[in-house]
Amino acid sequence: MNYIRLRKNNLCVENISALKLAKKYKTPFYCYSLSQLKYNFNSFSNTFKTIKPIICFSVKSNANLTLLKELKKIGSGADVVSLGELQKAITAGISPKKIVFSGIGKTEEEITVAIKKRILLINVESENEVILINKISKRLSRKTSIGIRLNPNVTGKTHKKISTGGKNEKFGLLYNDCINLCQKIKRMENLKLEGLSVHIGSQITNIKPFKQVLSILNKILNKIKTNFKFIDLGGGMGISYSNKEKKLNLKQYFRLVRKFTKNKNIRIIFEPGRFIIGNAGILISKIIYIKKSNNKKFVILDAGMNNLMRPALYDAKHQIVPLKKTNMRIEGNIEFVGPVCESTDKFFNQKGFALIKEGDYIGLTNVGAYGMSLSSNYNSRPTAAEILVTGSKQKLIRKRQSLENLIKN
Repeated sequence: MNYIRLRKNNLCVENISALKLAKKYKTPFYCYSLSQLKYNFNSFSNTFKTIKPIICFSVKSNANLTLLKELKKIGSGADVVSLGELQKAITAGISPKKIVFSGIGKTEEEITVAIKKRILLINVESENEVILINKISKRLSRKTSIGIRLNPNVTGKTHKKISTGGKNEKFGLLYNDCINLCQKIKRMENLKLEGLSVHIGSQITNIKPFKQVLSILNKILNKIKTNFKFIDLGGGMGISYSNKEKKLNLKQYFRLVRKFTKNKNIRIIFEPGRFIIGNAGILISKIIYIKKSNNKKFVILDAGMNNLMRPALYDAKHQIVPLKKTNMRIEGNIEFVGPVCESTDKFFNQKGFALIKEGDYIGLTNVGAYGMSLSSNYNSRPTAAEILVTGSKQKLIRKRQSLENLIKN
């Protein structure tokens, strides 16, 4: 089901014309479909319902408070990687018992707050972190539930900059180190080793790496002989960014996980972000200029890499669509670029496009995840507004940053 689609030749977000929104709000701005967000979450939840997982939405993918509140309403927990994300999740009303704190560089302050809030798990990634958590727990007279992150030395067959499961990556503990640290944790009075965690990367559409990981988890579980309550399989489930790209076969993944959990008294944790919100967002931008140079037409937008970093950072491709469909076309090499003073500030290059002119609006699709959350003030440009659409209703859920606010900081 797609809630951002063409209706009578007009691109619509649910029941509202994107062109109508573009004329009301200053571009560029992000717009989300609440129905798409709910549909994605419920589809994910229903696929795995027989194993009753805890679904912890990856807050780093999109940290808008209104969206987190909506996710909380339909049963989501939160995967957080900073004190800011932890506080946002709690402010959104998400139960601490549905919050997992991940990441390799947790500070003493962050650990202290997480312990005091009695969150579900702190996933540890080094022996020094374990020692610090035990020390703080002792000082607070608490026994803290932790998980240990395994680095399985499995690459996710994804972009190298978002692959986190290889042995040369900074994340987790390698097989033997993980086993040894588990034994040490058992002797620490203020820690409860309750989880085993793994996360091998992002935007993974091939099932094979997940199959490899589950096999390694079985092996290490037999070796450690610890009664883990939770196995945190992380996120990384990939979506389709174009007609040529397939998303992960979730039903196939479910069958693998169901087989893995058979005869095990464990609860699975998932940390999906992109899979839940990726296709629920669109970035609306205005064409400032169309510049001809060296047999190429540069379509210069008012949105830049400061608004959407993924193409510059990961060579990501977001399909670009006109807000109003036309059968008339412009031919030749068309490149959509932003106004930022960087050669990498470009979004998409293609042969031919719908007939467009300066002053028209376009939409960059599938930007719900790692869009606004990766945005910045580079070139001293204000951060964009965010709009939420539900049916025929629209709501401003984050104001565009004012120039006055920008220049005084």
